[in-house]
Amino acid sequence: MTRVNTLTRIAATTAMGLGVASSVHAGVATLAYHHVSTETPPSTTTSPSLFRDQLALIEELGVEPLSLTPERVQKTLDGGYAESQRVALTFDDAYESVYTEAWPLLKEKGIPVTVFVLSGSVGDNGYMTWDELREMAEHDLVTIGNHSLDHGTMLQRPDESAEEHAQRIALELDRGAERIEEKIGVETELYAHPYGEFSEPVLQALEERGWYGFAQHSGVIGEHSHPGAMPRFAVADAYGGIDTLGDKLQARNFPVDRTNLPDPVINNDNPPLLDMTVPEGWDSGRLSCFASGEGMMELESETVANGVRIQARAQNPIEARRSRYNCTYPAGNGRFYWLSQPWFNPEAPEG
Repeated sequence: MTRVNTLTRIAATTAMGLGVASSVHAGVATLAYHHVSTETPPSTTTSPSLFRDQLALIEELGVEPLSLTPERVQKTLDGGYAESQRVALTFDDAYESVYTEAWPLLKEKGIPVTVFVLSGSVGDNGYMTWDELREMAEHDLVTIGNHSLDHGTMLQRPDESAEEHAQRIALELDRGAERIEEKIGVETELYAHPYGEFSEPVLQALEERGWYGFAQHSGVIGEHSHPGAMPRFAVADAYGGIDTLGDKLQARNFPVDRTNLPDPVINNDNPPLLDMTVPEGWDSGRLSCFASGEGMMELESETVANGVRIQARAQNPIEARRSRYNCTYPAGNGRFYWLSQPWFNPEAPEG
């Protein structure tokens, strides 16, 4: 395979300009929120002032907010929004600040929202109550999703058999959904993975139930997304604030089938290898891939029958519980195709 280093990439980009790749592949840029506050951890917190600025930018850019009903999620996966970008707002855990800070503003502006409920914590200090959730659920702008019963990892633990793991997955998925239905009368088909962590057994469990799954790696949902692990952009204060939101809102669904990408759970191959085939005609010199904590990676490229095979690997083993490789490719007019490959290290501490 041909090695594509930084100098080659810069030279190719300069020589070829910023031409548009073969297809638009717009979709739904889904934003992942937790708290809207000034008093909670920056990694999961969006300040009220930043939240207002983000809503203003969405309006300024003319990106239409979309309600994540199961029907619209399926339409997105079928490529139904490939020609015109949409945005969806989601909140994980159902913290009290969603009700007190975010919801009044969203309701005033008529912006739909999805709340993924951590059902085992509803009513606890800092979380919404069932009455508040019921009130929101009765509004046309609100979709309720399941975020498990207790937010524990869904990866297989070292001391857990495959059968025990499957039983725990079923318990978390079903008990969470049952409690939501029991308390507020909502039967949901949407699920957000705790910590964004998922594996093949979890994806299989979602498929068996006919549910859609949302993770926490970056990217735009579209026809190439996996229905059990759809990407969402983190938009907390710690992730760039307003400065990077425009790029996220206008990003494009990366045209590589997610079902053909590596299993995100790291086993013996660490650092893990990203091996993917991008569309025919793509110039590997214009593809940029970054490893968390390391920066730009060198790429190996090879022309194959159905496109260009790309391989990328970080220089050092991944020690963190969660990491990722992010890849972008110019889509014209300052937009980028955006792919994030998550990696989960089950040997690192949970949480």
